[in-house]
Amino acid sequence: MALPLLSPLDNPAHAALTGPHAHFAQSHGRAVRYDPAVSPWAAMPDEADESIWADLAALAGPGGTLSLPGPALPPPPGWTVEMDVPGVQMVAETVETAPDDEAVQLTAADVPDMLALAERTRPGPFLPRTVELGTYLGFRHEGRLIAMAGERMHPPGWTEISAVCTDAGFRGRGLGTRLVLAVAHGIAARGETPFLHAAAANTSAIRLYAALGFRLRRDIDFVSVRVPRA
Repeated sequence: MALPLLSPLDNPAHAALTGPHAHFAQSHGRAVRYDPAVSPWAAMPDEADESIWADLAALAGPGGTLSLPGPALPPPPGWTVEMDVPGVQMVAETVETAPDDEAVQLTAADVPDMLALAERTRPGPFLPRTVELGTYLGFRHEGRLIAMAGERMHPPGWTEISAVCTDAGFRGRGLGTRLVLAVAHGIAARGETPFLHAAAANTSAIRLYAALGFRLRRDIDFVSVRVPRA
């Protein structure tokens, strides 16, 4: 019987780092990770064996941390699991994307405001060079950045929508929805398909994404591990 064809979304970080995002990649042996100023995500190949952990340890260094979306292998003794969050992966199926004339494109000059918003809202990892991963859009009110969303992992043919967040005082106004649809519009205009991840516990966001036309593709765990110090 023929084996099922693999999708880039089965191992999105690896597909991105060995494909469209290779210019952000650091590697050792068969392990890869993003430049740690850009993103904490690392990856192992689909056919990895236990030796991959030595490669990951060399990448991060003693006491270093790595985040792995859906690692295929459990870490060996001596490694510490810092985070293990059940999540979901969703793909755009019937999303009616739309540009938004009021959304502003965010650049490196906006990074201090983006970092401050991410610190207030906790949408997931956002680092000083994350903005380089793709297009980021936002809304400002009286000069203050109050909402943003943008592009993160970029497996071939796909782009992840990420960092969707709205300041607490401006929620309930549909700003996040508008930004998701606008970012998705730019992705679709390139001939790619938007996808996204969400924590399984964030049921309100999952319901919203489903209502916008995103389909649940699979469950996925987000794991952060620390390399032994010695």
